[in-house]
Amino acid sequence: MSNLFWLTDVQMARLQPYFPKSHGKPRVDDRRVLSGIIFINRNGLRWSDAPREYGPPKTLYNRWKRWSDMGVFARIMNGLAAEGTAHKTIMIDVSRRTPCVRVSLRKYLKAHRTASSLRLKKGGRRRLIWRTKGGMNTKLHAVTDSLGRPIRFFISAGQVSDYTGARAPVNSLPPADWLLGDRGYDADWFREALNDRGIKSCIPGRKSRDKPVRYDKRRYKRRNRIEIMFGRLKDWRRVATQYDRCPKVFLSAIALAATVLFWL
Repeated sequence: MSNLFWLTDVQMARLQPYFPKSHGKPRVDDRRVLSGIIFINRNGLRWSDAPREYGPPKTLYNRWKRWSDMGVFARIMNGLAAEGTAHKTIMIDVSRRTPCVRVSLRKYLKAHRTASSLRLKKGGRRRLIWRTKGGMNTKLHAVTDSLGRPIRFFISAGQVSDYTGARAPVNSLPPADWLLGDRGYDADWFREALNDRGIKSCIPGRKSRDKPVRYDKRRYKRRNRIEIMFGRLKDWRRVATQYDRCPKVFLSAIALAATVLFWL
């Protein structure tokens, strides 16, 4: 196949420091296996449909599952992002669909039928998938640098509001002068938490506020870069549609896509 994906020597050299050490029997060729994992995630294929050039599908799946459980893919993205970001301005947002759909249905990643069972014995809310007006969904929250390159990801169930979900990353935000966010993050406690960290907020006030909130409208226009980032992430079919029940594995798919798209 002419459209197969292969990691280059330069890319492998940047990834190598984040690989776990091999104990005992040497691992199968890292370049071949990782290239196959990227190809599967980008195209949303079943593991059994992996092209033969990447080797046995079982090998690809075992490496994917084991390294996802170990947090290797998230560690790769965080490490590469730490090398190249300038955090003078950071942005926060949740995943959005195309602008043409209703506002109440915009902020989600759709869960596939195979991932969306709600039986509590098998995870239920712990899968971070829940029913909304748009169906079974998961929310992806992202923090990016001033160029729209992702530096933090976390996910929450689809029905969780933006500012409630923001409690998770607020203590791990990198040092910055400004944070840009949309109205979904307009909460007094969130603004106060940013002020305590020495970060100025550029967040429009909710329309239900009695007193309008002043913000830098010119600076706020830069927030379109994080929307562009979400659009590029969703070009990867395994990110646009959640096939995995385990949130850690799904987050690994997101981290892998972000690494290839923005940091390699």
